[in-house]
Amino acid sequence: MAEKDLGLKKETAGALAYVLGPVTGIFFLVTSKDPFVKFHAMQSTVVFIVMFVLQWVLGITIILFPLSALIGIVSFVLWLVLIYKAWQGEMWKVPVLGKVAENLLKKV
Repeated sequence: MAEKDLGLKKETAGALAYVLGPVTGIFFLVTSKDPFVKFHAMQSTVVFIVMFVLQWVLGITIILFPLSALIGIVSFVLWLVLIYKAWQGEMWKVPVLGKVAENLLKKV
């Protein structure tokens, strides 16, 4: 049986770290002791802050506004994939940003 963190299985806590993006990411980053959960919490925080900023920057320029909508769709699909992967117990890293999250986690 999987070890429990915060009264939840680590897979459940890892998946929940993505539910509200950086909000739940930071919550689980601060409250969890499990390395699996902390990784997913940090990845959630990094990925969705970057996606939000990218979407916002593209959204304020009229010419690039359609790309903003595309980033929104990509963010939603990525959100679903990350929740699923964490729930399955996988330490799947988003290309580039997953490595950034891993490096930041080592510094925290």
